[in-house]
Formats: sequence, C-alpha cells, structure tokens
Amino acid sequence: MPDTPSPCEPGDTADSPHRPAGGMRKGLTSYGDQGFSLFLRKAFIKGAGFTDAALDRPVIGIANTGSSYNPCHGNAPQLIEAVKRGVMLAGGLPMDFPTISVHESFAAPTSMYLRNLMAMDTEEMVRAQPMDAVVLIGGCDKTAPAQLMGAASAGLPAIQLITGSMLTGSHRGERVGACTDCRRYWGKYRAGEIDAEEVADVNDQLVASVGTCSVMGTASTMACIAEALGMTVPGGASPPAVTADRIRIAEQTGAQAVQMARDGLSIDKVLTPAAFENAMRVLLAIGGSTNGIVHLTAIAGRMGLEVDLDALDRMGRETPVLLDLKPSGQHYMEDFHHAGGMATLLRELKPLLRLDAMTVTGRTLGEELERAGPGFPQDVVRTIAHPIYPQGGMAVLRGNLAPAGAIIKQSAADARLMEHEGRAVVFENLEDLATRIDRDDLDVTADDVLVLKNIGPKGAPGMPEAGYIPIPRKLARAGVKDIVRISDGRMSGTAFGTIVLHVTPESAIGGPLAHVQNGDRIRLSVKNREIALLVQDEELARRMRANPVVAPTAERGYRKLFLHSVTQADQGVDFDFLRAATMVGKVPR
Repeated sequence: MPDTPSPCEPGDTADSPHRPAGGMRKGLTSYGDQGFSLFLRKAFIKGAGFTDAALDRPVIGIANTGSSYNPCHGNAPQLIEAVKRGVMLAGGLPMDFPTISVHESFAAPTSMYLRNLMAMDTEEMVRAQPMDAVVLIGGCDKTAPAQLMGAASAGLPAIQLITGSMLTGSHRGERVGACTDCRRYWGKYRAGEIDAEEVADVNDQLVASVGTCSVMGTASTMACIAEALGMTVPGGASPPAVTADRIRIAEQTGAQAVQMARDGLSIDKVLTPAAFENAMRVLLAIGGSTNGIVHLTAIAGRMGLEVDLDALDRMGRETPVLLDLKPSGQHYMEDFHHAGGMATLLRELKPLLRLDAMTVTGRTLGEELERAGPGFPQDVVRTIAHPIYPQGGMAVLRGNLAPAGAIIKQSAADARLMEHEGRAVVFENLEDLATRIDRDDLDVTADDVLVLKNIGPKGAPGMPEAGYIPIPRKLARAGVKDIVRISDGRMSGTAFGTIVLHVTPESAIGGPLAHVQNGDRIRLSVKNREIALLVQDEELARRMRANPVVAPTAERGYRKLFLHSVTQADQGVDFDFLRAATMVGKVPR
C-alpha cells in the first residue's frame, strides 16, 4: 500500500518534521488546533473531488483576472486551461483564484487609482491561500505592475503570464491598431478632416481581437519589462493574445511554476538590482510608455530599491531607441513577435545589459540569450549603429517648475519644439479644460504652452492619463499637430507629442505648478534637461504665500486611504505603507 497518511493523523500537521509546511499544509487557518485546521481544509477541498495524491503535490496558484469589463484579458479562460495543463504535466496541482481586474478604459476615475488596490488584493490573496508558487495572469496597463508589486511584497515564487496583444485591423486599406491610431483618427475628427461616418467606421476596426494594445503602449511596455526583469519564460512578452504561441507560453509558464516551487526560487532572487537595470535599459530602448518608469519605481520600492531618475537619464543618453513600433516608429506588436520578440532586442542590447541577472527559469539572462541562438534578418529591431532615435525614449527634466523631476517622451515628440519658450495658457483642472479647450475665444496660439494643473496622484485623484491635452480645436482646424503641454499627470503610452508629464511635486499639494499663471513664460530645453518657469524666485514665493494649497481629503473608503497614503510620481504613486520598510539601495547604479 502507498504511504498515504490519514488527514486526521496527529503527525500530519503544518509543523511536522516529516511533512514540510507546503502545499495544502501552508498557511493554515487559525482554529487553535493545527491538526484540525488541516483536517477541515482537506475535507472541504475533497468536496471538489480531489484525492490525497493530488493534494500532496506542489500547489500552484493561478491569479485569474478575467472579466467581462476587461477585453484585454478576454483570453484568460484559455490561458488558465493551458497553465493548468503545464502545471499537471510537471507534477503540480493548479488552483486558479480570482482577483481584481482593472481595464484602462472601463475604470473610473482612472485605472491608476485602482492599481494599488489590485496590488493589495494580489498580495493578500497570495499570502492567505495555500500555494507554493503563483502564476500572475495580467496584461492591461495597470494589471501587470499591480501583480508584480503584490507578488514582490508576498515573497513567494512568482511568474508572470502576459495576456498578449490584440491583432491589428484594417480601415479602408490602411492597417490600424489600438490605440495610437485611435488618437490619430480622433485628432482628424476633431480637426474636421474626417466626418462622423468615417470615425464610426474606424471605431469598428481599431481593436480586431481581444488582447492588449497592439502598439508600444503601457501594456506592451510592461510586457517587455516583465520579460526584461526575468519574470516571464523566455519569449513571454510578444506573442499576440489569440495565437497558438501565446497558449504554448501559458503551458510552459505552468510547468516552470512547478519547478520554481520545487527549487524555492522566490521572487527576491529574480527582482534584483541587476534585473531593474536591465528593465530600465529595455524601457529606454523600446521607446516605452512613460508610465513604465512609474510602475518600475513602485515595484522596486517593494524590494527596498529606489529609482535614481538622474542615473536613469544618464543611462538614456547611451541607450538608443531600437524598436520600430508606434508611436515612436511604424510597426505593431505582432510584427515584433515575428521579428523574434525580446530575444532579438536583448541580443542587440547585450553589451549594455547585466547578463548575470537571474530569471524565473533558474538561469541567468546571459544563459537564456545563449540558448536563444543567433538572430535572423528582420526590420523591426534596429541595430545600435542605426537606431530609431539616438537616445532613450524618455528624458528626465528638472527646474524650478519640477524640483523633484518631470518626464518627457522625447522619441515621440516634435523635434522643433524640444527647445522652446512660450506663454502659459493655464487650465486649473479637468473641468476647466473640458469647458474651455474647444472655445473659439480661447486665447491661444501654436507657440504657447498649455498647462494643466491638479491631475497628479492626489489631484484628480489617481493621476489620470489626461496629460495628453488635446490640441485646442481652433488650432487643430488650422492644421496644428503638436504644441508643448505640461501637467502633473500621465499620458497613455500610445500617445505622442511634446508633452511634459509627472511634474513633481504635484500642484494639489502645493508644488510650483500650482502657482503658474496665464501669461507666464515657460522654457523647455530637452537638451539641457530643463523645465523652467521664468518668474523670479521672490515672485513665486509671494504667490505661494498668497495662495496656500490645501491637499484634498476624503471622508471614507478607499478614496480616504488613497489620498492619505499615496506617494508622488518619483516614488511610484504607491502607498507609503506598502513600500519596503528599509531602502537598501538605488537603481540603476
């Protein structure tokens, strides 16, 4: 007879020297009697038809973020089945469980407002339920970083499974995909270049399947970053959502999770300073979303690491944009996948990478690149000698308008506006913007600088992607395609233009941005990494004294927690009490 202990044997407890506290014996519910706790747990799980043999296997949790509100995760059921198959083939027991699902365009007031809630949900459910490793299924903008934040704090072996990008569509013979083309066609409609019938037609074609945005938006950025961090199986970033390649990646992910559980490959062994340096190199080289630096900062903060924005900027001066994807280039994510995906990019970046960084496979990044073999001819990933853009996709700006820093996506900006001085046209908040931006009597020219206040972490709240301030309608109709815009908010990675974001400290807590007035002169110099309000220090101090800012508060619920605890952009917009208690270092070096 096989040695299968009875679930009620006195020795069958979580702290038994013969039976390690893993699998179903892990994290027993507190009843004051561990033996009874395990007895009760087994009784209930056996109600689902499990045998003792199944329950003795390594338990692999699968975080299910499928939702009817989240078409980016529309393939979650297929991915879960494939992960389960991989787990069982490798000798594990798969257990899927639901967590919060956040979709970019279905979350009010903004998905960023809910990212930390999803991270808390992920962390607590991973901690609360018995599992030896966890597969994190995420894709839409805030879901992948939320899961990595939560898993980093939980500390278990964890592996990310990206849901994958959507396929591209076709509008009147032109290839289109969400959501750079969404913004481009909406801009045409606002400018009167196309009519309501055409904008309705293209609306049917922009999202051709389930999956995340098909350009280098935040979702694609975080997919690439997850692989660069070593948190996915090799090749995990690029396969589109509805392809067999994506399903095979899911099966491999399940099998790898079992191996990680057996090896004890916990997340702290993967999310090292070297991993974050590699992720920052990739963020710069792909022309990634500016949101990527906020999310990386938050994930790093969970590991006790601070992101050094000035060091990141220095890194950007030597890391060119190599990936020819919209909005910085011309291609789409499925083209990147056909070009070899991240292996092709990492192979080109190899001299700049920390090849000793560990990955979820138990091998280093360098070892994985060797296993990937040689490349092949393709035109999506450029060489370092012939880049899309000579520096990294984003630059860090400082000055009296942003003492703690601001970000510009220089690879998607208008070169003619990168060195610019203009008159401020100020909008106090989102309501003011909505009321006045399209008025024919708005006092604005193409040489002005649009300033939007109170859309930072606390200001909106939740730091919405309203930093992509629309071109005033009267300018759009006159053919103006870009104008310098400044805010303390964010913009979608799918957006483009000469846009200064993440101005820190934000206006809602009294940052200098709060005291910009109509008619002030503002100087942007990307070359000098400067964003300056051209008023005397004494005048700025006088304005601050005359109009003190009271930070927003709330009476109850999650909003109260958010407004009380959220940090600024330079600390990842995480909750202060969720960052590691001790900061142990800075990245990059």
